Amino acid sequence: MSSLLRLATAGSVDDGKSTLVGRLLYDTKSVLADQLDAVTRASVDRGLSTPDLSLLVDGLRSEREQGITIDVAYRYFATPRRTFVLADTPGHVQYTRNTVTGASTAQLAVLLVDARKGVVEQTRRHAAVLALLGVPRLVLAVNKIDLVDYDEETFTVITKEFSAHATALGYPEGAVLAIPVSALAGDNVVERSAGTPWYTGPTLLHHLETVPPAPDPHDVPFRFPVQYVIRPRTPEHPDYRGYAGQVAAGTVRPGDEVVVLPAGLRTTVARIDTADGELASAEAGRSVTLVLADELDISRGDVIAAADRAPVPSDELDATLAWLSDKPLRPGARVLVKHGARTVPAFVEELTARFDEQRLSSMDAPETLELNDIGQVRVRTAEPLPVDDYAVNRRTGAFLLIDPADGTTLAAGLAGAPLPILRGDRDEVSPGP
Repeated sequence: MSSLLRLATAGSVDDGKSTLVGRLLYDTKSVLADQLDAVTRASVDRGLSTPDLSLLVDGLRSEREQGITIDVAYRYFATPRRTFVLADTPGHVQYTRNTVTGASTAQLAVLLVDARKGVVEQTRRHAAVLALLGVPRLVLAVNKIDLVDYDEETFTVITKEFSAHATALGYPEGAVLAIPVSALAGDNVVERSAGTPWYTGPTLLHHLETVPPAPDPHDVPFRFPVQYVIRPRTPEHPDYRGYAGQVAAGTVRPGDEVVVLPAGLRTTVARIDTADGELASAEAGRSVTLVLADELDISRGDVIAAADRAPVPSDELDATLAWLSDKPLRPGARVLVKHGARTVPAFVEELTARFDEQRLSSMDAPETLELNDIGQVRVRTAEPLPVDDYAVNRRTGAFLLIDPADGTTLAAGLAGAPLPILRGDRDEVSPGP
């Protein structure tokens, strides 16, 4: 059975993200004949002599007409070695919020730069977002290397500048791999390029097939947000009470002692049910129904957690926000906090810092957070929430801020420790030329 890798693409406008994804799909024979025929016809209509592979990804009419990516496009493909779930995210600055969405579950991100332009403002912004979300591995794809005559020095300069930026964001040595590619010509995407004899590393596909998926943090305790309470009340099951949801972290087995949060009620797991029968255990990502030994008052939004390593519910959250709204955030703002299946009223007590992703510096106590800003805040909730530190558990350490007036998403929130630069661990870093 092949392993699964979740990855995302990011980069500035016209860096070639969609073309690179299309090239991967095309060269791995993951495109159906009718899809390729449709792309070929659309390319001819646009006056092109060869298929525009970006059209395999850009599915919206407005995307095809403008030649840009607007929404997050998810694609699934597989090779004999591995199965992939890929999120192709937009490059325009106003769609940075979509990058947050696409990269939120990624184990690896492919960040593209145009070899002619090098590292630009949006490159640094996307790198900061990926670091903020805890994406553990990056590939720097220096695209359009054919348009700079496969120049090694150009590649080296770009790689050194980006490596310094990634290190300042907290990426350790070995977490970033740079590859010279041409998505249009296929250089070093699936097949090795004769134009870059100076590059001795893997092709992009070989790296994606062989890189070890970053495991969940070791020894993560069990977490299970309750999505639905099952009470069939049928003659066959007159007293059945099960709690349905997806295991967010860790592993659970019958007999395990658990605590129901935020109430703090303790019990043990009596049984793990599925549509196919009982299980001896269930791990993160598995959707199951838990039957508990005691009849407790449990409802949607509660969290069932390992009794010996449960989070302490709190009505005060210190967190990092990626602000996604056109409406600025100011201290005192009334919001809704959505954590797992629970949504509670809250207000923003204070803005403690704003992060400058270009200079890798921070400003204390800003007056506002604007669209695409990254900042540190303190939020007070109407009810205690069992929130983990995001660095320990991405699933139960994340939450959303929602506008109570119209239900729109305002921000992606990450509880606990901020980026290293927001902790004051690093000096200001120049954004480069």
